[in-house]
Amino acid sequence: MQIGKFLQRQKELLIHFREPNIQKSRNNLCSIGWFTFESELPESFKSRKDTFILQDALIKENQRFTYPVFIPARRTNRKSCILLLHGLNEKSWDKYLVWAEYLAVQTRKPVILFPIAYHINRAPAEWGNPRSMSVLLEKRKKEAGNPGSLSFANAALSNRLSENPYRFYSAGEQTINDITKLARQITTGKHPLFDEKTIIDFFGYSIGSFLAEVMLMANPEKLFSSSRLFVFCGGAIFKNMYGESKYIMDRQAYERLLNYYCNEWLTGIENKSSSKSVSGPLQNAFNSMIAHEINKDVRERFFLKWKNRITGISLWKDKVMPFDGVKACMGTQLANECFELMDFPFDYSHEAPFPASGKVDDKTLLTAFLSVFNKCAAFLA
Repeated sequence: MQIGKFLQRQKELLIHFREPNIQKSRNNLCSIGWFTFESELPESFKSRKDTFILQDALIKENQRFTYPVFIPARRTNRKSCILLLHGLNEKSWDKYLVWAEYLAVQTRKPVILFPIAYHINRAPAEWGNPRSMSVLLEKRKKEAGNPGSLSFANAALSNRLSENPYRFYSAGEQTINDITKLARQITTGKHPLFDEKTIIDFFGYSIGSFLAEVMLMANPEKLFSSSRLFVFCGGAIFKNMYGESKYIMDRQAYERLLNYYCNEWLTGIENKSSSKSVSGPLQNAFNSMIAHEINKDVRERFFLKWKNRITGISLWKDKVMPFDGVKACMGTQLANECFELMDFPFDYSHEAPFPASGKVDDKTLLTAFLSVFNKCAAFLA
């Protein structure tokens, strides 16, 4: 990617991604393949009598969907790939397209963009439509006193999490269940792009990194024993995340979620009288990632064992996933060893680390992008 071409390439990729039949650009270094996936509800869902979970199970977009794969033209290995996991409340793949293409070209490995349950194309279209959300927005304004963080963009997720914060866990569980199924297809040679025994590495951004860490800790079916994980703007323990944002969730939802998992959920674990008590490796891994003091020894042993296979970059101005949260998760010494704390000479945020507003000089923007993704590509190559 040449200096002065960063924003231009973003625009090109958006066009090609949305209109795949148009003539390919001269800078085409990747093709994009689309694959259909059928989600299977985790067994734990079937035993619950939770009305909201049963309603969610009927959302057809979440059960059958497509996922794109960036396939490098100069692919050199059919037994390795990267799975990219996005952030919370994403409505599209737009900002990730140039990330995925760059990683695919530099590592010469396919990059799978896999949507988290109820996100991107796994969500009903009306959740991202301002007109459809207007009634819900007004309703939440009256209920929550119109906090500044409430917006059309976060109204649907805010309402869903306020109604039932268990959805945060259930969406993660279903996503990990889906990735496990996909990994099984890939490692057994049943996916058309990959040979048997393919190793799946991960790029996790924001909540995608949290989900990846929980999954690697649980390691379902031992499918990820050889995987590596690169974390960008993530890695914080749950209690130290700050999710209130116009682009993520409003204050009412954030406070409900925080109280639920840091108080109600943990009380259920301690009493062992709740359906939320430890019941398997996945839930145990999730519990270990809630707060610094919960399963601390188990969590820190995991990160110590994986320290050569997990690395990442945090940003100084990241208020959603602050570096202090990474230290609370991994321990200060290990966090300083595995992570790099960066800053950029322009106005950025967790949600927009490389803002495409046109207000930042393109050369400066590209330099910042390369400072992150060259390190990522080198680690995952």
